[in-house]
Amino acid sequence: MATKHDSSNISAVLFDLDGTLLDTAPDMTNALNMLLEEEGKAPLSYEFCRDYVSHGSIAMVTLGFGHPVDHSQKDNQQSTDEFERRRQRFLDLYEQNLCVDTKLFAGMDETLLFLEEQNIHWGIVTNKPEFLTLPLLEQMQLHNRACSIVSGDTIPQRKPDPEPLYLAANQCGCLVTECIYVGDAERDIEAGNRANMKTLLASYGYIDADQAPVEWGANGVVEHPSEIIEWVL
Repeated sequence: MATKHDSSNISAVLFDLDGTLLDTAPDMTNALNMLLEEEGKAPLSYEFCRDYVSHGSIAMVTLGFGHPVDHSQKDNQQSTDEFERRRQRFLDLYEQNLCVDTKLFAGMDETLLFLEEQNIHWGIVTNKPEFLTLPLLEQMQLHNRACSIVSGDTIPQRKPDPEPLYLAANQCGCLVTECIYVGDAERDIEAGNRANMKTLLASYGYIDADQAPVEWGANGVVEHPSEIIEWVL
């Protein structure tokens, strides 16, 4: 349930991508399982992988193959090189299958339509690289609807640095104090708070059991995308 907060004069709602706007976990899990199959390993379940998707390719490959082993400098370099080879292969497989089972979270389409009907801008600020972000949004037919799309390599800074959020607010023609940022990771809430935006934690997103989201300092928690509407009414 959304926490009550003075949210008047909201001009834009900005979203993290994976685990907040889009449920990308099925396709990222599929890509990992394709890589595991190539290397003769057993597949992993969607339920096991889901909560780590927001941490990106390094986390996904680590789930499947573990961290590089540090025995000696030479062995460690070989292990690191092998890990990076697998990570690149994972990204290749994911890029080829970006939008097979990915979808908007339930209720998100209605939330976006509400924002558009109220002439409230919405945009995306993600650490996902542009070569994955833009094709995915194009395939989802969302790229022309967003007032701003800031990827992880659009500028040198990435979340939790607030600079990507400053850029998105500027592209939407809004003051940062008129923006809400919604995300499911600690870096999202930190970036939003540092940018002086209102922050909402998407508890329906990808949050693993080892994390303590109550300590992240969000202004509120939304258990369903429809609750975002309460913050802009």
